[in-house]
Amino acid sequence: MKGLYCRADVNDAEPKFVIQETGLPEVLGSHQVRVQVQACGLKPLDLKLLCDVGLQRDLIPVGREVAGVVLQVGPKVSFFQPEDEVVGILPLDSPCSGLCDVIDVDEHYLVQKPEKLSSACVAAALHDGLCAYTALHTHARMAAGHTLLVLDGASSFGLMCIQLACYHGVKVLTTSHSPQKHTFLEQLRPSVGVQDPLVARVIQVYNGSSDLLPLVLEETGGLGVDIVIDSGVRLQEEEEPEETKLLPHKQDIVSVLGVGGHWVTSHQDLQLDPPDCRLLYLKSASVSFLNPEVWTASSAQQGRYLHILKDIVEKMSAGVLRPQPAEVVPLYEATVAMETVQRHQKKKSVVQF
Repeated sequence: MKGLYCRADVNDAEPKFVIQETGLPEVLGSHQVRVQVQACGLKPLDLKLLCDVGLQRDLIPVGREVAGVVLQVGPKVSFFQPEDEVVGILPLDSPCSGLCDVIDVDEHYLVQKPEKLSSACVAAALHDGLCAYTALHTHARMAAGHTLLVLDGASSFGLMCIQLACYHGVKVLTTSHSPQKHTFLEQLRPSVGVQDPLVARVIQVYNGSSDLLPLVLEETGGLGVDIVIDSGVRLQEEEEPEETKLLPHKQDIVSVLGVGGHWVTSHQDLQLDPPDCRLLYLKSASVSFLNPEVWTASSAQQGRYLHILKDIVEKMSAGVLRPQPAEVVPLYEATVAMETVQRHQKKKSVVQF
């Protein structure tokens, strides 16, 4: 049996992805489930995170969002039976690559997959759904009546945040990074219920203007928003490489926050200057760092994590959450697809078995 692994040498400019022969033990662990993989989502590997948590290896398994069918269960497994359809995210320290035909995984990382959901769809969207739940529920404590600003709402993560927030009665503002994305967000409607727009205001940021603050204040009556979710920020005005010029400056985000507001950031190296901290203090606002890997890195809230995964797949099955379609590639193109994803030339792909 073969799987896809990453060989990250410190001397290499880019990590290399290789097909490696692997095997499974003859006897399953007490709480382990043997799963025949039907689809596996691909997203960029965070090699720095793996190094920080002490998971340095010669070969790093690739592909962690998996969907498949249970073949065999361990003696103490209570959640699943053979032939159950399951979906889940492999933990950071998993020895198995999700791009193997058959994998062994602990039952506490899996949930049942609804029949009407395709394996490819749920494998591609599960990570974005987990990020959205972590940002809005765990960090921001979202509630009906709040106002939310989602930056780059047409991204796969931003779209999940918009749909989840609207479902819970939150007013949503968002930014668009191109004319095509602007049109898409303007025409976004729910698949069930009243067909009002999901987004109250779409703010253009691709035309070089810096109208984010006045437009947000206009939409909120000068009060600012309760929650901001970013997809990265600029730390300095002078440095504007091509990939970051559409991102908001950190001062813009602090400025649009209302009293008691909450900023959830994906920027790992965020640095706030004393004036920024002073403004946050005056507003009694707070900042949280979004790292969804903590759910599988620690078992402290395992039950809550499984509840989130179950709710994601149920809302996807009901049409409340409609993820962006990801590019589906066959198994023999997995290496090339992963190299493209790792270079950030594509946001994600899903391998169909």
